[in-house]
Amino acid sequence: MTKEIIISGFGGQGVVSSGIILAHAGMIEDKHVTFFPSYGPEMRGGTANCSVVVSSETVASPIFADPDIVIVMNEPSLTRFEPAVKPHGLLFFNKTLIKSKPQRKDITIIPVDANAIAEELGQGRIANMVMLGVLAKKSAIVKLETLKKTQRMRFKKADEKQLALNDKALERGFNLP
Repeated sequence: MTKEIIISGFGGQGVVSSGIILAHAGMIEDKHVTFFPSYGPEMRGGTANCSVVVSSETVASPIFADPDIVIVMNEPSLTRFEPAVKPHGLLFFNKTLIKSKPQRKDITIIPVDANAIAEELGQGRIANMVMLGVLAKKSAIVKLETLKKTQRMRFKKADEKQLALNDKALERGFNLP
């Protein structure tokens, strides 16, 4: 099993943190992983993205052209990455912020009200955690419990209230139909 994943959105949406959490979760589960961030001026509100490979075999390169899975958090990311998804791949999109609809008929499209759910939970910036929860459920790349453990390692300076809220967002995403 090898899955190539792109996560993309505006700087500040937790795109890079999501990639780090996903890659670290794969490592905890004894999988081979790579993580490759792509940002620069994007950190100031432009589009940032990262590539993650999670595999049961050695990963030859962190760079790939046609991902199996794409998570898009904003409109420019949908425009840029929808065409790249492999046929029969998965496209998760943040339908709270993305008003246009994905057009591909040869992929599975998974709309997620990520920001709406995050706001309902009390904090818009945890929309990325909602998306990771949905990813865990729909792709089974990593386990929900591993994501919870990993986010606590990633955000070790956060207080328990924030960490518990992140866990709740992961759970809400995982439990979506």
